[in-house]
Amino acid sequence: MHNEDHKEALRMESWRVLRIMSEFVEAFETMVRIGPAISVFGSARTPPDDPYYALAVECGRKLVEKDFAVVTGGGPGIMAAANKGALEAGGTSVGLNITLPTEQIPNPFQNVELDFRYFFIRKVMFVKYACGFIIFPGGFGTMDEFFESLTLIQTLKSVPFPVVLIGKKFWSGLLDWMHSVMEEQFQTISPEDFDLFHLTDDLDEAVSIVHETYLGKRTAGEKLPRFAEDAEPPAGEGTRLGIEPRKGGRLRKDYETTNDS
Repeated sequence: MHNEDHKEALRMESWRVLRIMSEFVEAFETMVRIGPAISVFGSARTPPDDPYYALAVECGRKLVEKDFAVVTGGGPGIMAAANKGALEAGGTSVGLNITLPTEQIPNPFQNVELDFRYFFIRKVMFVKYACGFIIFPGGFGTMDEFFESLTLIQTLKSVPFPVVLIGKKFWSGLLDWMHSVMEEQFQTISPEDFDLFHLTDDLDEAVSIVHETYLGKRTAGEKLPRFAEDAEPPAGEGTRLGIEPRKGGRLRKDYETTNDS
């Protein structure tokens, strides 16, 4: 790239923040109105005749019966099933849709819809406005949400929230590997990290876990420390503060004098 073009691109880069900010603002103004919610994750490839699809429909219905809104990624498969159950039960059925080159056709069971250009903004909404996660069998995206939730809780960045995995047959192999390789062989996680989530085949148990935690009858991550700011209202930042980082960006040389090499 020519040096002048490069400098112009650097100047315009900061304007991209306005597009990002507008997407955040629209999402915040919508999501803050939905009330207590549970984010439900799972594969977009699960067909309607799959037993997990039927279970996800029932999950959406049961969550609405507990006065939760149901939040999904807005796509087909498990996402459509959970939205369907919530909508048919007369509840708030939220779809956080993402624009993708070849996928993500929004399912028709949403009465609150948001469309995202940026994955990272969408991911904030799944965590910030949810009282818990219920996670069905899925692919890379589902794994992403599962491990992100554990990262937020384990690092104390987030106030602990319930994370429930549905489907022992699907999840057990992964959890066995986490035990044998991550915990025992390489010691990259600790035994108590397995207390940060639940595994069950019982949908009633899953719904009970998130509901009782919301009511204060059960404690998520009960071995983890608590902090004074944990009493922050739900409309707060969504994550805890911590040790203050250095402020501002620093360049070794001003970009005006940077030469392409």
